[in-house]
This record gives sequence, C-alpha cells and structure tokens, in this order.
Amino acid sequence: MPKRAEAYAIKAGIDDPDAVSWTFAAQKTMYGGKLIREGDPIFVFSDEGTIGLIAKGVVAHAEATPRRQGVERQTPRVSITVNRIAGTTRRLGRIELTPYNDWNDGRPETELNFKCYRQATGKIVGLSHEAAEFLSTFFQPDPD
Repeated sequence: MPKRAEAYAIKAGIDDPDAVSWTFAAQKTMYGGKLIREGDPIFVFSDEGTIGLIAKGVVAHAEATPRRQGVERQTPRVSITVNRIAGTTRRLGRIELTPYNDWNDGRPETELNFKCYRQATGKIVGLSHEAAEFLSTFFQPDPD
C-alpha cells in the first residue's frame, strides 16, 4: 500500500477564489492523490491564468469515483469538498515556480512545479512534508 501524503494539493478551475468551500467532482489524481481522505489538509491552486495558490483548506468529504466499465487504463478520480481555512498572503503560481526545473534537486518549489505545472491538466496530488511546510509559509500563522 502506498504511503499517504502529509498534505495534498489540488489544481483546478476555480469560479470563486474567495468562496468558503468548493466542490470538485471526479478530479484526476496523481502522485498519491487517490489516497486523499476527509480531514486531510489541502492547498488549492487555481489553474485559470497565472493565479496559482489561492487557499489552504481541509477536506470535508472525499469519495472515489467508480471506474468506467470496459476501459482498461484509467487514472483514478476522486470527488472532494474543501472547506477554506485561509487565503494566501503572497503570490505563488506558474511564473514563480517555473525556474525550479532541476527535477532532482529536492527543493519543495521543484516538487510543486513538477506536480502542478509539468502537465497542464487539473489534478489532486500528494505532497511531501517539505512541500506542505513550504506552502504553509504563504498563509498567516495560526493564532496561538
């Protein structure tokens, strides 16, 4: 069984970047994204234009999409609902991540560029602890 990620990211079309919650139906999953569950932390990226990271949230609901009959190779898909926890304090999108393209350098920026922008499609991806910690710096710290 694959190891579950520390956190997840979704890159998808976002109609309302300021919404308090979003529902994403039958999203493609990659890099461990199919293991997402209710209660998991998630970072929300808009794939519209160059906006990029817009929010941090928590998965309120996750449900695997059934596979289609008669199709041999299928990317696992998951439908999720995300409740927004915080909005970003600064920008992080394709433009900021493009310079990080040495796929073996171990940097969280490179992991995010690879997983979110190497392929143009929207998706849910699993993140390393380092990438989740890096993304957390784009939000106001939680009050003590």
